[in-house]
Amino acid sequence: MMGRIPFHTADTETDLDRVFPKQPFVPADNAALAERTELILSIQSKGLETRIKHTNAKTVVVGISGGLDSSLAILVAVRTMKALGRPMTDILAVTMPGLGTTSKTKSNAVRLAEELGATVKEVPIGAMVQQHFKDIGQDENTLDVTYENAQARIRTLILMDLANKTGGLVLGTGDLSELALGWSTYNGDHMSMYAVNCSVPKTLVKHLIRYEAGILGGEAEKILLDILATEISPELLPPDKEGNIQQKTEDLVGPYILHDFFLYYAVRWGFEPSKVKFLAMKTFAGDYDEETIDKWLKNFYKRFFSNQFKRSCIPDGVKVGSVALSPRGDWRMPSDGVPGIWMDDIK
Repeated sequence: MMGRIPFHTADTETDLDRVFPKQPFVPADNAALAERTELILSIQSKGLETRIKHTNAKTVVVGISGGLDSSLAILVAVRTMKALGRPMTDILAVTMPGLGTTSKTKSNAVRLAEELGATVKEVPIGAMVQQHFKDIGQDENTLDVTYENAQARIRTLILMDLANKTGGLVLGTGDLSELALGWSTYNGDHMSMYAVNCSVPKTLVKHLIRYEAGILGGEAEKILLDILATEISPELLPPDKEGNIQQKTEDLVGPYILHDFFLYYAVRWGFEPSKVKFLAMKTFAGDYDEETIDKWLKNFYKRFFSNQFKRSCIPDGVKVGSVALSPRGDWRMPSDGVPGIWMDDIK
């Protein structure tokens, strides 16, 4: 006959012996990193090559900003054109300086495209945006979400129409981290005809660019290294009095190194928020205090839930890693889901 013997043990916190990398999407070993970056760039370019063949696209239209994501997109386009045996001039690189564009990013965007041999076209959007503001009754001095998003949507309109005009397709530039945080303008930069960076997290984008810069060498490498050193910004608000970037993405949404860490363990492994926070506090001890990690982890979950509606209707793109947020593949989630349970677990 079996019986029950009640007992009780005290809850004690044990030290974490395992080491969790700060950048889980980025291999720590240099040889493994080089192999991974080459594989990812090959997958990206092969996916674009397949889409070009399927659609018989005459051009690839890329909006260039002098930022990380558009730089990676045009580098992938160059690889693709080489594989297809087509001239680099079939890449239409479009710079669209607006109300927040700085001279440095514009210069880097144009210099890089010209160095790569792409066809460069400049379409200033300032006058169009100002006319649009008048049409909808937007005060030009009110620097709100309408002020910002109008510019992103007008840029997308220009790219789409240029693609129609040249028989091409618009290449999306947004990355996986931006998809997770909803850091894009709905029906603006959120939309394209093919998204090559959609499953590449921001912390990995930098390494892909640095790798390709080393292969290209020369002036292209210098420009790309300068782009890597530039603050991440959508440049939708006016620069400061000295002409420098005023709108810095990581000041607004938080450090991408933290968000990619949260994304990896929340989505790839399905860990609950309290466990993600515990791992982050151990991993980033000395870099970020508990208050900072708590702030950006809450922000991550709030943005992740509130922006599912954008991920529910995103363009096709190639999957290159273990995490993807496409509604046609790995990720299905109701757009009206709320993060209440997740927020309570953090507390």
